[in-house]
Amino acid sequence: MSPDGFGILFVCYANLCRSPLAERLARRAFDDAFGVAAAQISIASAGVRGFDGSAMHQHSAAVLTECGVAPDGFVSRTVTPALLRTADLVLTASRDQRSACLVLEPAAVLRAFTLRQFARFAAVVPPVRSGSVSERMRGLVERVNDGRHLVPPVPGEQDDLADPVNQPIEAFRVCAEEVWQSLRTVVGVISAA
Repeated sequence: MSPDGFGILFVCYANLCRSPLAERLARRAFDDAFGVAAAQISIASAGVRGFDGSAMHQHSAAVLTECGVAPDGFVSRTVTPALLRTADLVLTASRDQRSACLVLEPAAVLRAFTLRQFARFAAVVPPVRSGSVSERMRGLVERVNDGRHLVPPVPGEQDDLADPVNQPIEAFRVCAEEVWQSLRTVVGVISAA
């Protein structure tokens, strides 16, 4: 956690399908919304059962290319307590992965959510539109935690991203669209009106 920047860590099972999609699409969403100021947001990914040093799944890479986002240079890794400690926001693909992260780093409890859960909470808090991009993200996490008890519960699986592994590329496209919708919600809450 840096006082000048803000780190987001996306976590899925193997760091091959969902979290690489989220990492690269998040970079695009922040860059599109904030231009050079988006550099204040560092974005990374890992897997609770990661395969260190692997390329992302070929369908994830193909879907990113279809979206105009470069998949090049991606290398998978396993989530560690150190990665979780240094992240200002941990966004997991599923509730199971969130739980696994909290077993590794219990102190992350107020900054660890599933991606869809965080977007659902962010959609109902007042916008955070002043300060630097990193200050806005810090403010958003605070507002989400302050107001999360006011958001009606949903069936748990609605907060999970379905794992597209071993499915046709269309499942990866659906996953990417769900990730993009969540990211648009989050970035929209902190973007200028």
